[in-house]
Amino acid sequence: MRGLAGALRALVGLFLEDASLTAGIVVCVALAMLVAHRGGIAPPWRGPLLVVGLAIVLLENVRRTARK
Repeated sequence: MRGLAGALRALVGLFLEDASLTAGIVVCVALAMLVAHRGGIAPPWRGPLLVVGLAIVLLENVRRTARK
């Protein structure tokens, strides 16, 4: 149980301590919503579009953190 609580604290800390990751996620979700509704993206591609965008945000954040 302690391991789960520690992992949960680390996950919450990731979003609270790193404002750029939080901002990137918010921008990615907003952009995906805008493109999906106004861009004429077919419904089966909307989910993968969001996942790819979030993966890019996460990978960029990990790359930046690894350089520190």
